[in-house]
Amino acid sequence: MKSPSTSPSSTGKRPSGPLDRYFRISERGSTLGTEIRGGLATFFAMAYIVVLNPLIIGTAEDVNGETLGIPQVAAVTALVAAISCVLMGVVSRYPFAIAAGMGLNAVVAYGIAPVMPWADVFLLIVVEGVVLLILVITGFRTAVFAAIPPGIKVAIAVGVGLFLALVGLVNAGFVQAGEGTPVQLGNGGLQGWPILIFVIGLLITVALYVRKVPGAMLLGIIASTAIALVVEAVLGGGDNRLGWSLTVPALPEGAGGLVAVPDFSLIGLFTDGGLNVVARWSDIGFATVIMLVFTLLLADFFDTMGTMVGVAHQGDLADENGNIPGSREVLAADSFGTILGGLGSASVATIYAESAAGVGEGARTGIAPIVTGALMMLATLLTPLVNLVPFEAATPVLVIVGFMMMTQVINIDFRDPALGLGSFMAIIMMPFTYSIANGIGFGLLTYAFVSLVLGKGRQVHPLLWLISLVFLIHFAEAPINALIG
Repeated sequence: MKSPSTSPSSTGKRPSGPLDRYFRISERGSTLGTEIRGGLATFFAMAYIVVLNPLIIGTAEDVNGETLGIPQVAAVTALVAAISCVLMGVVSRYPFAIAAGMGLNAVVAYGIAPVMPWADVFLLIVVEGVVLLILVITGFRTAVFAAIPPGIKVAIAVGVGLFLALVGLVNAGFVQAGEGTPVQLGNGGLQGWPILIFVIGLLITVALYVRKVPGAMLLGIIASTAIALVVEAVLGGGDNRLGWSLTVPALPEGAGGLVAVPDFSLIGLFTDGGLNVVARWSDIGFATVIMLVFTLLLADFFDTMGTMVGVAHQGDLADENGNIPGSREVLAADSFGTILGGLGSASVATIYAESAAGVGEGARTGIAPIVTGALMMLATLLTPLVNLVPFEAATPVLVIVGFMMMTQVINIDFRDPALGLGSFMAIIMMPFTYSIANGIGFGLLTYAFVSLVLGKGRQVHPLLWLISLVFLIHFAEAPINALIG
């Protein structure tokens, strides 16, 4: 596995200009065209957040019964993603895109907003982002990453791949909650035009991928979207009669339907009521505030780490020990993204696992997220155009990317009981609990426990013992609260 810090001669190419030198395009075996395609693929794979985040954040009521509004949240979601992606690309020079985190936005909407006003919620997110940034500056966040054994890092990448595949299957409606079973195929069976579009899109993408067609992922999304538009136009008739998962693929009427003036009125909402946190948070108690910050911090910390590891391994951007050169810059940009999420009232912004779609297209540098960010900025104006791509057309890419990341499982030494069982738990718990952070937590806990049982506790890095203890407390949070209460 090559390191991105190797010399340009590793690819046989020399930098062709300042842009090439800064982003290491030739050094990492990429081209400008490939990076642009990768940025496009990542955008289409994650553009759903501009639609979905408003449905979660924009409709949830805070402690006072106030809501933020769907159009307003859509505008700031795209804006925060645009700025964060560009920042990540310029600062880290890696192909990681950032936007409001799925799962984290649910925690914000349904776990935090019910106990405080929305302005206080976003102030809490700003505080969490500042704490993350401090952890990066002090080197703690990077040290934790380096302390994880290489085998567990590979397992995290594999687990993220399975998680992505499940996200794709669920978002497309191909897999749903079952009656009498946790999950099942479709709604009791595979039926309906949207499911067929997903299957066609998957077959097209697989065919293009195995034939090594340049732009396979992006071409698969475009082809599936075109078919979906035709099907909706001929058979749909409006009102989502065909049962699309979220976005109904229909062309807007007239040129004016392609453009919508964004409403950025939510920016700076966290300042409502002043910045005196003692006065603002005294009603709910600082113990509660600390617990809420800890919950966000833990999920954000390890979701980011898991995604970074998974995408980097897929793109062969990690060194022989599974470490990512320049990871501090990645984590710093991610921390600023979280702060921007609070400032812009768009929830916690974090690295997106869907970045793997761009990496699957060959993206290896920060140009890809810059392209994604530029498209996100356009999305603030062209929300109707973004909504042309239904889940069923975009999510086949996530399934293929899941396969690509799964292939790394051969690099895990399952003959080592601690590494084997730890890796197994990390891999299965990510998709089974629908959480990257949970998978990392159970993987590290299992690795530490088995090492202790085998009398090899001293081989476990002290930081891993600390993190394992933190996860143990986190997983036992409910019974601990019940005992205290």
